[in-house]
Amino acid sequence: MAFGPVWAGFAALLALALVYLMLRYTSVGLALALFVATILPFGTLPFKAVITPNFLELALLALLAVWLLRLLTRPDDALELTPLGLPLLGFLGVTLFSFVLGSNASPDSLTLHNYFKFVLAVLFFFSVANCVRTPAQARLALRLLLLGGAASALIGLALFALPNALAEQILVAFGRIGYPTSGRVLRFVADDPSGVERAIGLAVDPNSFGGMLALVGAFAVTQAVAERPLLARRWLYPMAAALALATFLTQSRGALGGLMVGTLYVATLRYRKLWWPVAGAAGLVLLLYLAFGVGGQFVTRVTEGIQFRDQANQMRLGEFQNALEIIRRYPIFGIGFGSSGPDIDLGVGVSSIYLALAERVGLVGLFWFLGLMAAFFARSLPAMRQAFARHDDERGAALLGLQAAIVAALAVGLLDHYFFNIEFSHMVALFWGTIGLALTLETMNAEDRTTNGHDNRAFDLPRSLEDAH
Repeated sequence: MAFGPVWAGFAALLALALVYLMLRYTSVGLALALFVATILPFGTLPFKAVITPNFLELALLALLAVWLLRLLTRPDDALELTPLGLPLLGFLGVTLFSFVLGSNASPDSLTLHNYFKFVLAVLFFFSVANCVRTPAQARLALRLLLLGGAASALIGLALFALPNALAEQILVAFGRIGYPTSGRVLRFVADDPSGVERAIGLAVDPNSFGGMLALVGAFAVTQAVAERPLLARRWLYPMAAALALATFLTQSRGALGGLMVGTLYVATLRYRKLWWPVAGAAGLVLLLYLAFGVGGQFVTRVTEGIQFRDQANQMRLGEFQNALEIIRRYPIFGIGFGSSGPDIDLGVGVSSIYLALAERVGLVGLFWFLGLMAAFFARSLPAMRQAFARHDDERGAALLGLQAAIVAALAVGLLDHYFFNIEFSHMVALFWGTIGLALTLETMNAEDRTTNGHDNRAFDLPRSLEDAH
């Protein structure tokens, strides 16, 4: 405090307290990782270094280190891989091989750092599986996911509602922790500042923001109609509405489509009553558009997008053609994760998870990923049906909601690549963390009791951090 700003000492004390809590309670590290991934995904340390780690990277690394060290110090704790653990490690091995092959074993520091963050994000799957072992811990993690997504949506709505100058001033203030301070701080359709603004929250990019909202939104919608929700409905209804509205305001057609697909998945498999609000909303939108012309710009964008007549989708077509040519030339293990490809006549990067996988890690990596997704649903669907058959509606609804979240993410992935992008590790962490939560719920006995003696279908938060631990 004597040689720096007056707040530095207090900040150091708070940081030390947080480090202690993360070392003492894995639930704190899990909460920090989920909140950073959903609310502040690009926040970094406020000082410069050769490689400046971001908050999510530190949270994921600390959480991973804590539970791994506990395995060494507590003989009774066993490593939980889950049935998808070894195949997922194999998938990481394929990405590593492609990474080394594509960089000729000498990647630049930025690509190496980004790939390290990507690996940490995928390993969040194992952190979830080994830190969430009881119904109380599962409820806490699922509520944290809901709260983080809803808070991010509210921030996005607030910034969208503010005057552009004030919203930009607020976002620029985050430049101290790694956020952009110039250029496209606010985002608009077709990059036209006089046109339609896009909601971005604190996610920098509206499309990745929309993808995160779609994933959490599909889970929130499921909880809003579940027989035994994790939160009171008076909270779930506005949370689901905020997530849906923020998704719409991102103007991301892929994210909005993903949220709709996730909602229809839930309506088809379990909660038929969802068809009524979906049909009612569609009818209201159609009426407003036909009778009053409301939403004409958005309808035009969707129509042009379907017909590939707008600039964004024409660029996507060019990316698709580039990706297909790269796949033709490097079909087995792809070109790796560098910012440039081996051939100067072809650009890298494509707005699709599936083409990005085939481009970066080859057809081997793509089919491995698709196999993982097929195995996930092959296990999760019977577990969900069994939970409902045993009248364990809480666990059944949670499993269905997590499936819907992954369905939404996979649908978003048709037109966006953020769930498989080394520069957007928070999206990768949310994707695999959601799968980890679902697999953890599968293995929980419906008759388990929490440490406070209540039935696992009761919706009480743990009475203390020790209960969660």
